[in-house]
Amino acid sequence: MFEIAKQRLGEVFKHIEVDEEVINRLSVPKRSIKASIPVRMDDGSLQIFTGYRVQYDDTRGPTKGGIRYHPRVNLDEVTSLSFWMTVKCAVAGLPFGGAKGGITVNPKELSQLEIERLSRGYIRAFADVLGETRDIPAPDMYTNATIMGWMADEYSVIARRQIPGIITGKPLHLNGSEGRTQATGQGALFCLSEYARRQGWDIQNTTIAVQGFGNAGYHFARLAQQAGYRVIAVSDSKGAVCTASGLNIDDIKQFKDETSELNSVYCDGSVCNVIEHETLTNEELLEMDVDVLVLAAMENQITQENADKIRAKTLLEIANGPISPQADEILQAKGTQVIPDVLANSGGVTVSYFEWVQNRSGFYWDADEVERRLDKIMRREANVIYDLAIRYQTSLRTAAYIHGIDRLAGAIDQRGNHKLFKKPI
Repeated sequence: MFEIAKQRLGEVFKHIEVDEEVINRLSVPKRSIKASIPVRMDDGSLQIFTGYRVQYDDTRGPTKGGIRYHPRVNLDEVTSLSFWMTVKCAVAGLPFGGAKGGITVNPKELSQLEIERLSRGYIRAFADVLGETRDIPAPDMYTNATIMGWMADEYSVIARRQIPGIITGKPLHLNGSEGRTQATGQGALFCLSEYARRQGWDIQNTTIAVQGFGNAGYHFARLAQQAGYRVIAVSDSKGAVCTASGLNIDDIKQFKDETSELNSVYCDGSVCNVIEHETLTNEELLEMDVDVLVLAAMENQITQENADKIRAKTLLEIANGPISPQADEILQAKGTQVIPDVLANSGGVTVSYFEWVQNRSGFYWDADEVERRLDKIMRREANVIYDLAIRYQTSLRTAAYIHGIDRLAGAIDQRGNHKLFKKPI
């Protein structure tokens, strides 16, 4: 997976010239750590879990990146994600490098108390390499504000003082930021809306299908519906629902929270009535004829095996790496536009940056201020990337990487390179 992630750079270097030292620096992570995390289970047994933290590059600032809990977490995956975070922070213009962490675990098999002990154990295992000016974790797949709160508390126990800036994505009462929960979906919507404005779309008649109904996918779908888009299908790991006239996203979320199932419903308080809809598989949702297909689930959802079947005119990547490089080529040849993950899902890390700034200053913003600042950054960087794609006659993904790598290359060069050792003529 890491080698696939690095394939994105080949196309970038066809358009911009960077020093060989930049390529060398960005080809490997700065630090990769693997640790065993012992956890006392509820039945009294001891189970050992494997945790990872990869700090890819810190040229532009302390590293930043989430912690995910998933059975498929491994060093290769975490390294790839830390690489993407490095580029993403540069694309957003944040003073951060990239990192990522994770634990190989199925959190659905653990009790709340076991997850808490596991989360605190992760911090004990990696406390020596974390810090508010060194490496700042955040939520990722199957982690949330509650888990970040436990982790921040455990770090304060180790440090023997309160350091709220050590972790972002915390609960509000533990110095979290307004707007952080919906930030990834909100940022993605800002990117899409700016693209729609430039393309002259009629928002009311723009249809959207969303693969993935987790935190990011749900908030994107909810906010897109509020903005006037017609969200006609959503899916989770078990399947999808579709209604041509448009779904009621909040009702679906309420029903799923109560039953763990997706259904197109109208809810009045605690009573939900099923309305006419179709049920689809995840694969069928990907192949729907919609204006925008939103990928908010997992990596490698569109590959060379199914890229030809994709009928959506525009793809929006909220998940990390949902389209393989080979599929990218097929989609580009078909004229399908992809708004890439390193731009589209950077709203989460941007509001994490806001939280870090607020934690360190001790001055907190209201939700409107957070949204205003996020809107400004997302639209600014999106327009730079859309303009670069036109200038270089390349895909939006390559344009985003050109933008991010150019910033990284500048920072690496300005720290000093081999040119300093050449004698003046």
